[in-house]
Amino acid sequence: PGTVTRVDAAKYASAKAAMLAVLPASPPGLTQKELREAMVPHLDPRLFPEGKTSGWWAKTVQLDLEAKGVVVREDTKPLRWHTAT
Repeated sequence: PGTVTRVDAAKYASAKAAMLAVLPASPPGLTQKELREAMVPHLDPRLFPEGKTSGWWAKTVQLDLEAKGVVVREDTKPLRWHTAT
């Protein structure tokens, strides 16, 4: 909270669209590993050749969308995420 970091808008938009395309709308959701793997085929290959840096972008977008209430973190082990209803 209160921290602003500038990121590449095109990469953010691609990662966000990929994340929202693969996250289920209800629990139990996906683990971080499942989410990262599921996102790769949905990413723009010009921005993410061979999925490079996709893990960093997955985490960055997940944290941002979680802070905005778009994504919900389940209190499970391992942690799981889904979209807010």
